[in-house]
Amino acid sequence: MSGRFSLTQQEADPIGGGTAAPLVAIGAGTAVAISVVSTFAHRAEIVSPFAAVLGILLLVAAAIALVTGILPSRGSFASERVWLVVTIATAAAVAEYVSTMGNDAVLYDDYGPITIGVLLLCMAPYASWAALLIAAGLSSGVLAILVAGNAAAASVSQPVASLVLVGSVAIVALAAAGASYSYSIVGSILRWQREVNREALEQEVAEEPADAEPFSGPTIGGSPRVALVAREVLPFLASVVAAERLSVADVDRARELAEGVQAAMKAGIEATWLDDLADALRSGGTGPGIEMLVDDPSGAAARLSSDQRTALTAIISWLGGSTRSSEVRVAVVEGAGAGRIEVTAIPAQGPPRHRDLERIVAIARAVGYRTESMISRERTIVELNYPVG
Repeated sequence: MSGRFSLTQQEADPIGGGTAAPLVAIGAGTAVAISVVSTFAHRAEIVSPFAAVLGILLLVAAAIALVTGILPSRGSFASERVWLVVTIATAAAVAEYVSTMGNDAVLYDDYGPITIGVLLLCMAPYASWAALLIAAGLSSGVLAILVAGNAAAASVSQPVASLVLVGSVAIVALAAAGASYSYSIVGSILRWQREVNREALEQEVAEEPADAEPFSGPTIGGSPRVALVAREVLPFLASVVAAERLSVADVDRARELAEGVQAAMKAGIEATWLDDLADALRSGGTGPGIEMLVDDPSGAAARLSSDQRTALTAIISWLGGSTRSSEVRVAVVEGAGAGRIEVTAIPAQGPPRHRDLERIVAIARAVGYRTESMISRERTIVELNYPVG
């Protein structure tokens, strides 16, 4: 399943998705109001007051499940909550049909289809377009059976097919509107994120030659070779120039430094961009650095796409903040047509909030990673899975 198929606005843009919460509450309240008004309007057709009241209470429960399900403390709105809301709302529609069974003169004034459609439309910022359409299709099928049965019991003269069509059009139309919104908004967010990622990568590549300029002074960071020359080689050469003659210790020291430079050059040839990121985190830039360990024996990180690199860099940089973590470990493994990246961070003061972590992980999902995360007091783990080849 592609990311575009299952991604929601809330996952792609958690802040923007959260702004829809007031509208969702209004929509849920509207659905409840429709059920009350509709029940009162055809009260003369009710044969089971218990079923009529039960239908309203079930719709209230569906509205509460929707409004509480989108609260920030609940995390992302999982697909299971979509099915929960739609199932309860469909049960409310069933209760309404039972309340007027055999005495429903006009089937199109029942509130079941319109309220289910309104709730599906409310879930557009929090559910994928595919989930909305599937839920609409299943609920329409259930209501179609009820409409046919109720029409037969009430001896309605209109064709059953036309009644089923009229009963389903509200669900399908509102769900299609919600699915269209979800599909278009997620697509626009993904396009924007790709453009930002591409510009960030181009800027990083453009700045890399300046950062990697050899022998330009001790202030340059991010390169082990430059750091070795600035910290060890240059002071040694200055001492040798100032000395009148070389000692045996000087010769031994020169041999050690030569071997160190050779090892650093070899490591630089074999290093990937991930190793350069680790060097940057260790140096800390303007703040204190942290330890970052990279385990990538096959150099798989070099084969990641530009979008994948940018998303992984964002996650590592966020977790690697000096106030969040004291150490970050990254393991990259590829094999059997799939790759896996595990980022483990040891908290410096305390574990990050799940909501904050989800905002960063959403970037990885937007570029095709399948993500899993785990937060505990001892460590925070983010696992990224992706296809290879």
